[in-house]
Amino acid sequence: MKPQAALPEASAPTREEEQAEVIRRLEEDIIFGRFAPGARLVEDTLMSRYDASRHFVRQALFQLERQGIVLREKNIGATVRFYSAEEVRQIYEVREMLTRQAALMIALPAPSGLIEQLIELQRQYCAKADAQDLRGIHEANDAFHVALFSACGNPYLVGSLQDYMNLTLPMRAKNLADRDGLALSRRQHELMIELLRGRDSWALAQLCVDHMQFSKADYLGRIGGEKSAG
Repeated sequence: MKPQAALPEASAPTREEEQAEVIRRLEEDIIFGRFAPGARLVEDTLMSRYDASRHFVRQALFQLERQGIVLREKNIGATVRFYSAEEVRQIYEVREMLTRQAALMIALPAPSGLIEQLIELQRQYCAKADAQDLRGIHEANDAFHVALFSACGNPYLVGSLQDYMNLTLPMRAKNLADRDGLALSRRQHELMIELLRGRDSWALAQLCVDHMQFSKADYLGRIGGEKSAG
């Protein structure tokens, strides 16, 4: 009987992989609401939470500051970026204008290839939702919308939309764990696919704008409640 070959040992993560993991975990804690808007992000606490060096924690804070979800101020330190109600409304005004324009530029009826791609992305989105995989839901949701709006044919418009999708991430990602919000999102995605088969560009554009309102209203309600409680 031949001796069984030893299984290869798993290689230790590289420094780049360790850094990426710290960034990913901190980002998830913020966008999924584990750290509330305005909460202080103390380096020693984060080092303990993620079992990471101070260097990795500082690099994560720097990266997330560039993404607009962390704010670092002199003599205060790092905090979760807090947007006022007026800032939220203004940011969403721009995102809604970009969204409407991109949707109106999609040629209808849409090509079968686009519809098939969106059906597959929607299948992945629903699978992640059923598994309650928050990170997977977020990634599948954004992939669906980027694929949809890329059909407008203007990469600069799509790039601007992605910037505003990222900017509103802390405002909308928490809803991925909300049963009602997630169910509404799934239904609206399916309706978008149906509208792509028709010729009513204005109905598609309005649905895409309406799709954002649940998370916008929820965030405004949360910051209003926190302000009242304070």
